[in-house]
Amino acid sequence: MKLLVFFCLISANILFAQKIIWQEDRKLTWDNFKSPLNRKNNADVAAYTHCGWEYSVVKSSNPKSPVKIEITTIFNEDRSWKDPKRIDDYILLHEQKHFDIAELFVRKFRKEVEEKIKTSGDYDKNFKVLYQKISNEYKNFQISYDKITEHGMNKEKQAEYNAIIAEEIDHLKSYKAS
Repeated sequence: MKLLVFFCLISANILFAQKIIWQEDRKLTWDNFKSPLNRKNNADVAAYTHCGWEYSVVKSSNPKSPVKIEITTIFNEDRSWKDPKRIDDYILLHEQKHFDIAELFVRKFRKEVEEKIKTSGDYDKNFKVLYQKISNEYKNFQISYDKITEHGMNKEKQAEYNAIIAEEIDHLKSYKAS
């Protein structure tokens, strides 16, 4: 019986955990930030965006067989947090850019995968290295973005990043989700 309750709780968590897939014409709203917890445990943080990517792979044990890899940019509502007393549209734009940065790096990842992984053998040899490379670049970019924009408080730097992110996403438009 305890096992059944455990599986029901896990299933409910999976079913009700909301993930938003990045779309060019869909922007985040404050209602998407559903975590009641300040996940950064930092009183100076007004909001936290939990985003990144998920991927699925269909491959064969035959190293010459084609491989199919799908990579999706996601925003986790149940792990994203806001301080309702301190939020405004400007902070929401900063948080949207974190999600846009995730999409930018997913497009870079898709490009690398398309160029370097054609078969199951290629996947076995190259995927982990590509994943780690893109993941590290992504994390470093997110950290740099927050540092240079001072978490969005430096409006001049924020405007520069807004333009850079939009331009780079557009530059990789052939790698957007189909």
